[in-house]
Amino acid sequence: MPSLIDIRRRIRSVKNMKQITKAMKMVSAAKLRRAQDKVIAARPYAQSMQRMLANVALAASADEMSEIPLLAKREEKRIQLIVVTADRGLAGAFNANVNRAALRFIQEHRNADVALELVGRRARDFFRKRHKNITGEYATFFQKNVRYEDALQVAGKVIERFEKGEIDAVYLVVNHFRNVVVSDLSLTRILPVELPENRAPIDYIYEQRPHQLLRGLLPRYIQAEIYRAMLESSAAEHAARMTAMDAATTNAGDVIDHLTLTMNRVRQASITREIIEIVSGAAALD
Repeated sequence: MPSLIDIRRRIRSVKNMKQITKAMKMVSAAKLRRAQDKVIAARPYAQSMQRMLANVALAASADEMSEIPLLAKREEKRIQLIVVTADRGLAGAFNANVNRAALRFIQEHRNADVALELVGRRARDFFRKRHKNITGEYATFFQKNVRYEDALQVAGKVIERFEKGEIDAVYLVVNHFRNVVVSDLSLTRILPVELPENRAPIDYIYEQRPHQLLRGLLPRYIQAEIYRAMLESSAAEHAARMTAMDAATTNAGDVIDHLTLTMNRVRQASITREIIEIVSGAAALD
């Protein structure tokens, strides 16, 4: 049985840990509110952009569409995978789920050359020793508020590589924010752009030819998709960390209660033993 000093020391340690996890929960809750507002504001823009691309594409001819580089479909021999995780841990299975999904994608496409763009320190640390073809590492994007300029940096690189024919497809794996408790793991192809078909055409008046508009809109669409993915990941991260720290705080309270009960039993046993020793000594003197 441990001594009272050891139990008190452990109770003190768990109490300190509980204060830390409670503070981290409050910080994540405050950050989640701001990140959630940004995600909700970004979603309508992305949906409107998709509808606009589809409507403009209907007005362009098949020959004109075939001349647009970002719509070119090729056999997927060289694939770019963008992996979006957090920079920090202590968020449950948030980072592990993304890394496992990316690793599973690599294994499923073992016949292709898969290159990785790693957004987030946890993705970088995970794949540095597991995959040799890493074309980019971005380990500081989530240490501050997510910026559109950061998304432009990633988008510009993959767009340039796709247009030059260095890669045949670009996929994105990320956690999408649903609510405080649940996030959706998503693996989507963003290049070549998949435009919806069989839509009723809208009679736009074009100042430029439709295929020229598409050439300008498609890069903006890719930039918006990557930026929204980073916003989604940031919000989902704070939600996961808040949930994990809430569970940790609750568990710390349970541990403290159990240790307090154990301490009382040890103290009671010690007092009982001392009383028995005193009574035995008195009886021996008689």
